[in-house]
Amino acid sequence: MNIAMFTNTYTPHIGGVARSVSGLAEELRARGHSVLVVAPEFPDMPENEVGVIRMPAIQRFAGSDFSAPVPITLTLAGKLDEFRPDIIHAHHPFLLGDTALRISASRNLPVAFTYHTRYELYGHYVAQDSPALERLVLSLALGYCDLCDAIIAPSESIKVFLNEHGVAATVTVIPTGIEASRFDHGNGKRIRAELGIGPDAFVVGHVGRLAREKNLGYLTDAIGLFLAAHDGAHFLVAGGGDMQEPMRDAFARSGLADRVHLLGPVEGERLSDVYAAMDVFAFSSHSETQGLVLAEAMTAGVPVVALEAPGAREVVVDGSNGRLLPADASAARFAEAVGWVAELSVADRAPLIQVARTTAATYSRPEAARRTLRLYETLLDGHREVRSLDDSPWAAARRALATEWDILRNIASAVGGAAIGGK
Repeated sequence: MNIAMFTNTYTPHIGGVARSVSGLAEELRARGHSVLVVAPEFPDMPENEVGVIRMPAIQRFAGSDFSAPVPITLTLAGKLDEFRPDIIHAHHPFLLGDTALRISASRNLPVAFTYHTRYELYGHYVAQDSPALERLVLSLALGYCDLCDAIIAPSESIKVFLNEHGVAATVTVIPTGIEASRFDHGNGKRIRAELGIGPDAFVVGHVGRLAREKNLGYLTDAIGLFLAAHDGAHFLVAGGGDMQEPMRDAFARSGLADRVHLLGPVEGERLSDVYAAMDVFAFSSHSETQGLVLAEAMTAGVPVVALEAPGAREVVVDGSNGRLLPADASAARFAEAVGWVAELSVADRAPLIQVARTTAATYSRPEAARRTLRLYETLLDGHREVRSLDDSPWAAARRALATEWDILRNIASAVGGAAIGGK
């Protein structure tokens, strides 16, 4: 099968969607399928990439660490002619997401879309806390779903979210897979020695983009309370973003800077070591569709303390593989939950670790690829049954015009809804 993927974020950008897309592409290729990824240019891209088409992009869009691709469809035509895709898989509803729809229409191919992100929660990159913008972005993303043949939700929570918001397209839950071998054999002692953390010190960890939408002000407050109450404990953070310096400043003001280690972006073997150095993983985001880092931490045998929210509620079982707190829990209560793990004996912590590893095993990359392929095959079978025998240039032009109309109608509907305070 030849699969063309369209994504607005991809390696070397560090983030959940980039890792999800690259991991799925690698696993599908390992199974003998061909994958062509259409993605934006990013700084420090690998040279001579195979199976990737890079689109011109505006770097550090709106001050973020994202690139905004300029979707010039004509530049793709020749390479897509050579590749001859069987199916289109979009990973974003905007920019290259619209390009994916146009390609699917012009070539009469089915298109699947993975709803990776709660897009309405990222509006602060464009305008500060604008309810109208949130409504606009949400409406555009929901409308995009119904322009596709099938939707993949990374978690049951997101499937419920889409259904409750009126998405008519079929939604299938397929959690993003992780490569267990990357995270189950890290050398935590190496990272601890490098940072001057004693072998018996209790380490709270966090991995992820340090961005405003991740609720990191709350996490900083909670971990600050925990560290103040537990002499000798440390906080280890892997990830970069605009919240890194505010977090560093907050811990410095609290006199805790010597026990806080903000490493910046970490990848590869070193990331495995970082997970292995942790005793508990702290996670407070409300904006996830799937807590990929939670499964990674649990693969390393690290229990999780998280707030009850999409992405976390599917992974964390309170008292079994960590602690799951109400979404509105205070920072003090979060600190107490971390302290509960810290105060367990080694013997009492062992069951948490074992159940964490068992939970992580259900998020394997091969299983995610198998289920995605099954969805592709279902789409292709259905598409062949209804596919018109008229594959003339005129038919392609009609489909292209219809798709452009659908895209414009979705935009008009979203703008109207945002303006009058609709959904």
